[in-house]
Amino acid sequence: MPIRGRLFSLNLLILLTSACYGTQSYGNMVAGVSDALWNNGRACGKSYRVKCLGGANEALHPCKNGNTAVVKVVDYCKAGCQGIINLSKYAFSTIADPDAGIIQVEFNEVLV
Repeated sequence: MPIRGRLFSLNLLILLTSACYGTQSYGNMVAGVSDALWNNGRACGKSYRVKCLGGANEALHPCKNGNTAVVKVVDYCKAGCQGIINLSKYAFSTIADPDAGIIQVEFNEVLV
C-alpha cells in the first residue's frame, strides 16, 4: 500500500557525505529520510518509487505528467526535516517542477 506524505527537494546538488555510506557515491537518484522511515538506519539502501500528487504550497500544478522516480535512501534527515522523504534535486525534478519546493507525494518501497 502506498504511503502519502510531503516531499522536499534537497538544496544540495551533490551529497558530499551521507549517514549511510559516508563519501561513497550512489548517483543522483538518492534521498534522505526522516524518523518516519529511518528506523535506526535500517532504511539505508532501501529504494522507493515516488510519485507527485500535487502542490503543498503556492505551486498550482507542480507535477510532471504522472512521472515517477525510484530513489535509494542514502541519508538521514534530522529534526526539522521538511518531509518524510527528501529527494535530491535531480530526482525531484524528474517528478515535479523544482521551483515548487514542497509537494504532496505517494511512495512505496520497491525491490531493485
